[in-house]
Amino acid sequence: MRPVWTEMSRVEALVEALESLGRDGLNPDDYKPGQLAESGREALSRGADSEARVDFEIKASRTLFMAMSHLQRGKVDPRRIEGGWKAEIAPPSFDMAAVSQALDAGDVAGVMDMAQPNFEPYRQLRSGLEHYRNIQRAGGWPQFPERSSSLRPGDRSSDVMLLRERLAIFGELELLVADEGYYSDVALSAQRQANVYDAALVDAVRRFQRQHLLDDDGIVGPATRRELNMTVGQRIDQIRVNMERARWLLHGLPDSFVLVDIAGYRISYFRPDGEVWRSRIVVGQPYRKTPALRSEITHLTLHPTWTVPPTIYREDILPQVRRNPGYLASRDMVALTPSGRVLNPWWVNWSYPDGIILRQAAGPRNPLGRLVIRFPNDYSVYLHDTPNKELFDRPQRALSSGCIRVEGIEQLVQMLFEDSGTKGDIDRLLADDRTRNVSLAQDIPLILNYWTAQPGKNGDLSFRPDIYQRDGAVLAALDAPVTL
Repeated sequence: MRPVWTEMSRVEALVEALESLGRDGLNPDDYKPGQLAESGREALSRGADSEARVDFEIKASRTLFMAMSHLQRGKVDPRRIEGGWKAEIAPPSFDMAAVSQALDAGDVAGVMDMAQPNFEPYRQLRSGLEHYRNIQRAGGWPQFPERSSSLRPGDRSSDVMLLRERLAIFGELELLVADEGYYSDVALSAQRQANVYDAALVDAVRRFQRQHLLDDDGIVGPATRRELNMTVGQRIDQIRVNMERARWLLHGLPDSFVLVDIAGYRISYFRPDGEVWRSRIVVGQPYRKTPALRSEITHLTLHPTWTVPPTIYREDILPQVRRNPGYLASRDMVALTPSGRVLNPWWVNWSYPDGIILRQAAGPRNPLGRLVIRFPNDYSVYLHDTPNKELFDRPQRALSSGCIRVEGIEQLVQMLFEDSGTKGDIDRLLADDRTRNVSLAQDIPLILNYWTAQPGKNGDLSFRPDIYQRDGAVLAALDAPVTL
């Protein structure tokens, strides 16, 4: 293998590329670009011996490939900070012929570009990070003061001007005239009545609330004020954390896959023809978290029965049955032995129900509804229908016991049929009320991931509550120094 770092110009290109890693939410200091530049000058000086040059060649190449690995698959190992992480993270993979050609040309920046995730949401997060850093360099944004009462449409208050200024920085350009020299990347339009909470401002607040998964009532109460008062530094950290999550999972993606956005309560199906189907979901409560994973959808169940999972069995149902064994019949449930023999619940010692299975019959009260989409995983979670469709109207929907309830699941299944070459019409299949499985002719890739910052259709970022309190551990690990 021929040496690469034989000219100072190439070393300087490497140092510049390392210093630019902040654009991807990484810490350039981890890669010690200043020390590398100094070592390069010494190794390439006239008095340096061959051993010093070889040592530097190894050091520079090792630093480059560490940075490339962090760009492509993440700096942080999620298995060390997120208990129960099961999603496979493929090892870094580079086109070494293309890397070699670029390095021969001194194009280290081009090599770094090859390592970045080639996925539009990642590029949008990267662009958003730069935008928020520009706001930070310009001085950030004003904090909305504490109030004894909520700010409501029609109110007159000096706080309204601050609200206008805050939302203008978010892109609501028509709300305020500001000093364009101060907010250099925000062009703001004509002055409105500064202290009146008028209809245009109410509409802007509602858009802000929807972006942050709040009730879009137009009232600036404690929850809305809390989101308004997140500092620009906190938002930058949130973007960095979610760029790292993207590096963990958004690689090697096929043209068609299903993506579950846990913290955003959304599901997206990227179809082979480029169409994207989206819908709302309900996910696990904070104490019964929906896991992050990668798998493949293999089959679905029509008119499913429900075998009660261990946690729900132990914490929710067993206390009810101990008080009244008739509770099972009132919920269309039966008690079974491991071999499937039905037991009389009144004869069971519910203080020691070892080996007893609880199963609910298919029907209108079954929490799985009429459809379950199944995929191999270690958590016994799946996508499913629900009889409680009113829950989809809530802005924050961490309400399940870990599985994912999907609004419009019949549409999703029909598309999966069509795109996997599976013969079947879901409406006709559901007209038959038998419980049965239907396999897909071709498995469909599935990703469940947790994002608290996510780009929208136009690239604007929306921020979500950290419902599972996971951001802090990722940020701490991301900011921890590495050993070269």
